[in-house]
Amino acid sequence: TVDSVTNLRLGRRWTFQQDNDPKHTSKSTRAWLQIKGWNILEWPSQSPDLNPIENLWWDLKKAVAVRKPKNVTELEAFAHDEWAKIPVDRCKTLVSSYASHLKAVITVKGCCTKY
Repeated sequence: TVDSVTNLRLGRRWTFQQDNDPKHTSKSTRAWLQIKGWNILEWPSQSPDLNPIENLWWDLKKAVAVRKPKNVTELEAFAHDEWAKIPVDRCKTLVSSYASHLKAVITVKGCCTKY
């Protein structure tokens, strides 16, 4: 994340998004984020997975599982290989459909959607 923000040269014009996974809400993580002074998007505790990265994690898990890593070293290598293969267009599609996902969730008042 830090490298991505730096590479995109956004300055302070961005907001950090994460879900409420315990590792994201731990005291140490919250303290680190506060020190960084980043804008954090508030995230409801009981929310659908709206973060586009969740789709990429699913893609990555499927691709790595097909390769059947035999140990942690292979797992890491396969994950790096498969991550590099994710097309930029896949990312663009996920980001461009984000507004539709949000509207769908709002329409059903937070219940399940087709996404």
